[in-house]
Amino acid sequence: MAAPAATSPAPAPARVGYGELLRTPGAWRFLTPALVARLPYAMLSMGILLLVTQTHGSYGTAGTVTAVAAVAQALIGPQTGRLADRYGQAAVLVPAVLVHAASVGLLIALALGHAPAWSLFLAAIPAGGSVPQVGAMVRARWIATFGAQGATDSSAAKVSTAFAFESVTDEFTFVIGPILASGIAALANPATALIAEASLTLVGGLAFAAQRRTAPARIVPEPGVRRVSALASPGVRLLAGAFLGVGTVFGGMQVSVNAFADSVGQHAAGGTVYGIFAGGSMIAGVLYGVIAWRRPVAQRMVISYAMLVLGASALWAMPNLVALTVAGLVCGLAIAPTLISGYTLVETLVADGAKTEAFTWLTGAIGLGLAVGSMAAGKLIDGHGPSVGFLVPVVGSGLGLLALVSLRHLLVADGARPRRILVRAHLTPESLD
Repeated sequence: MAAPAATSPAPAPARVGYGELLRTPGAWRFLTPALVARLPYAMLSMGILLLVTQTHGSYGTAGTVTAVAAVAQALIGPQTGRLADRYGQAAVLVPAVLVHAASVGLLIALALGHAPAWSLFLAAIPAGGSVPQVGAMVRARWIATFGAQGATDSSAAKVSTAFAFESVTDEFTFVIGPILASGIAALANPATALIAEASLTLVGGLAFAAQRRTAPARIVPEPGVRRVSALASPGVRLLAGAFLGVGTVFGGMQVSVNAFADSVGQHAAGGTVYGIFAGGSMIAGVLYGVIAWRRPVAQRMVISYAMLVLGASALWAMPNLVALTVAGLVCGLAIAPTLISGYTLVETLVADGAKTEAFTWLTGAIGLGLAVGSMAAGKLIDGHGPSVGFLVPVVGSGLGLLALVSLRHLLVADGARPRRILVRAHLTPESLD
């Protein structure tokens, strides 16, 4: 009887390190200005909060103006992403940063002039809505760069590592931005902090837009075919809902940690605790990008999201700042893997002509969740104390996990890649510079 033929072992998953990623030709030419443009991303909300509190003497007014800017960013940002897919990144980014600088300047002038609150709300809409979606544009550039190499295991691994790198960059800006805004406000004043935010956005945005060689090609609709929004995909909507839950963790943590620190007489420690929470996410993001994963990405997202809910569920019971810091670190370790998995999944669910828009929907969902989480936690803290504010991250992430688990079949694309039936590439000077 013949012996059964030996089966060769399954090939190991491709693995790409950060060094190889950053040696990609032309990468640093767009990464450096992108970092300058993204650094003030988290400065805006802190700057508005500090300025309006100082000029109008009301945390309620300051929080509402900040929330209006965040909601405007969440709703308008994806539309700018869609325009970037259609007309090219530079065509959208240049006017956006100019509008942003002017809008922030108007908001500063109104606040310093003690204008009525309603005028601040109106000024906050263009200030938030014009925030450049540089993170989404960078992710689109990575896809364009590696997509030119063909659909191989190596290119897919490079995209995964690139998204991990971008997640770490996002966390870095979320940590440094508020610290930078607070530091400038303390050394000078809140208005100067917002001027710095607008200046960095303007300079970094224009420098990033000038790097046209690495920009994705414009995508124009086929004649007679209506272009469909990325949000038409049920999978994109599901991921946006899940990211909304992650945003409530950010918002609820920011407010609740500071309130808890105040309640024990250690106000200055609040920033440290939240920084460790964000630092845990950065560490997890770095590790995620260097591991050759065997589990499907959708499964990895469900697991990391479940870990996030588990970590958030312990926050409210922490008896002191030391215990809260440890619990926050554990909770933060689940953030980056969840976000990286989500961004990786959304790239497979939409055609090339809607990728930037899809990324901005996810980023906007985080911002919207942050605004909702901050306001909800603030209301609970005012009425019931700081520990109750930590229920917001539990409820928000719990609802996100419920949706993710029950509807996870929507995260599977039709075939290996979505069919490109709606758009065709149109080469432009921006893509051929």
